[in-house]
Amino acid sequence: MKLEIGQNVTIQSYKHDGSLHRTWLYSKVLDIKEDHFVVVNNKTWVVEADGRRWFTREPAVCFFYTNRWYNIISMIRKNGIYYYCNLASPSLYDGEAIKNIDYDLDVKVFPDQTDVILDEDEYLEHGKTMNYSDDVKAIVEHNLEELLKTIRSRQYPFDESVIQAYFRDYLAMMQHR
Repeated sequence: MKLEIGQNVTIQSYKHDGSLHRTWLYSKVLDIKEDHFVVVNNKTWVVEADGRRWFTREPAVCFFYTNRWYNIISMIRKNGIYYYCNLASPSLYDGEAIKNIDYDLDVKVFPDQTDVILDEDEYLEHGKTMNYSDDVKAIVEHNLEELLKTIRSRQYPFDESVIQAYFRDYLAMMQHR
């Protein structure tokens, strides 16, 4: 089954050991590019591995790459756009959900374009307990460097006008359903 623009899709993130990490129940497919999917979720349920459920507070335009070891969630808040970038395996759609493996490291980017790397301790711990191979660690760490270059040079999608345009498209799509 192929992903289609306008369809609702579930997003599932797993851990390296195969356990389910987190599920976003409803996102709307907005765009399908050669190397990534763009989806929007807006006040959707998120279910954690331990069963805890929470509701997203703001709309988010999300970029799931099929050939890069990260994904990007841009959260539209009153005081600007925040980006939350997850170091993760390339994403795939298998007819059930957009899926990837989360590798713990995250980068948060603030509206003023400053960034901070998060969860380095979790990455090191899981690297040991889940036996990340040297190859996986090298790929994740290389993609972290590539992601930071992309962020700091404000390349797509780290441009507020890109996020606003996708969100306008989402609002128009929701009006015509």
